Amino acid sequence: MDLKFNRNEDTNKLLLSTLRQKLAKVQLGGGKAKIAKQHEQGKMTARERIDYLLDPNSEQLEIGAFVGEGMYEEHGGCPSGGVVVKIGYVKGKQCIVVANDATVKAGAWFPITAKKNLRAQEIAIENKLPIIYLVDSAGVYLPLQDEIFPDKEHFGRIFRNNAIMSSMGITQISAVMGSCVAGGAYLPIMSDEALIVDKTGSIFLAGSYLVKAAIGESIDNETLGGATTHCEISGVTDYKSKDDKDALDTIKNIMDKIGDFPKAGYNRSEPLAPKEKQEDIYGILPSSRAEQYDMMEIIKRLVDNSEFEPYKDGYGKTIITGYARIDGWAVGIVANQRKVVKTKKGEMQFGGVIYSDSADKATRFIANCNQKKIPLVFLQDVTGFMVGSKSEHGGIIKDGAKMVNAVSNSVVPKFTVVIGNSYGAGNYAMCGKAYDPRLIVAWPSAELAVMSGNSAAKVLLQIEKASLKKKGETITEKKETELYDKIKKRYDNQVSPYYAASRLWTDAIIDPLETRKWISMGIEAADHSPIEKPFNMGVLQV
Repeated sequence: MDLKFNRNEDTNKLLLSTLRQKLAKVQLGGGKAKIAKQHEQGKMTARERIDYLLDPNSEQLEIGAFVGEGMYEEHGGCPSGGVVVKIGYVKGKQCIVVANDATVKAGAWFPITAKKNLRAQEIAIENKLPIIYLVDSAGVYLPLQDEIFPDKEHFGRIFRNNAIMSSMGITQISAVMGSCVAGGAYLPIMSDEALIVDKTGSIFLAGSYLVKAAIGESIDNETLGGATTHCEISGVTDYKSKDDKDALDTIKNIMDKIGDFPKAGYNRSEPLAPKEKQEDIYGILPSSRAEQYDMMEIIKRLVDNSEFEPYKDGYGKTIITGYARIDGWAVGIVANQRKVVKTKKGEMQFGGVIYSDSADKATRFIANCNQKKIPLVFLQDVTGFMVGSKSEHGGIIKDGAKMVNAVSNSVVPKFTVVIGNSYGAGNYAMCGKAYDPRLIVAWPSAELAVMSGNSAAKVLLQIEKASLKKKGETITEKKETELYDKIKKRYDNQVSPYYAASRLWTDAIIDPLETRKWISMGIEAADHSPIEKPFNMGVLQV
């Protein structure tokens, strides 16, 4: 091993250590004191409920662990958006579980909580996965009600999706394990089956205090909307459970009886581990995002038996395209080549930049994968499309538009891994969040932004200098340096993978060695949902 490899390895393992520390903090939710209080009430925490529900020793994926990070600090923060979402297995059946975290503001809904819940429902709808809601929420967080209540992608969309999923035949099961108030009361009742835990669970449109204020009636919450009321008088709920574990056991029994449905039929063979040592990824990936490296060395450590069948290998070399298997599943890989390459004409092309020929190649490959019903995996480390007169005269906009069109209209499931840079229109062409990847994850080394911190800071500095000059102010060299550093620091914070994850631009930040698991479970989920329309690029033909 050379010094560069060792330096890279140290840097990436340090990033991984930071990731694990942040995850450990996030998993405490509202903190140890709030967890203890929940236990005193005879309730399990959201994470404990999910761990008990999912099959022992089975694989699972957590969606949006860092949602809300660095947001709502003036309101005390909102770890994980106050809701835990996982894809896992119950009685061997893959499903998605959504559990309110009552240790975070009593499980109240912040704006980002709604976005995360909608993402969970989106995953269920796209993949026709059963969805289980473990409800324990005080409802909308009132100080921010104007950001969560009335718009299309706000709180009400949850119930609309309940109805849509029901019409699609997607199983929905709800367990009311704590508070379930106001508009939130509709979620469990719009599910196929609803459970409620005796003494701790309650459902009502208005609690006892509001009832007293509104109509003058004096009544306690248990009589108003407790388990006995809804299981024996109103008929709102279907099962009465003695405690959390009893409710979760009932859900397991229900899931155990669900029949199978038609599959999409994606090709899978016996899974094989990569021949190349996967841990080498830490040493291959540069410590600086500006450095070059060979993306093929990363691919060899992600695919089965390290076998890759390249498509148009000698053409459009700044994008790698080809066929492989990941955990047995056949995939088509579209990856940015991060080293400088030489064309047949003897021209040098920058790594990580999309040129006309590479865009053309990617477009054709995406079309081929759609024709063959092969899921697509995008490995992003892209700085954008090539600029300049030569590229413009060569039709880079036209070729780039074709690639974006192919990604947009692709009907096979797409999965995106942000390895390094994800800048500008390169993010779009390589299937960023706006292009509906079934799952999109980032490595700790990722950066998502319009451009790099250095480039952006230089542009913003020029704008700031021009503004100050108009005001008649002069800028010393020291002042310019201070201004540049200030701008760059702010921008660097925004390109961080944690900034993206907190806003759900990505589903997770993961250890690179977990990439195979995410793609494999993602394709397994997608296999529940047969393709319903043909691939068609419209007027922008290849």
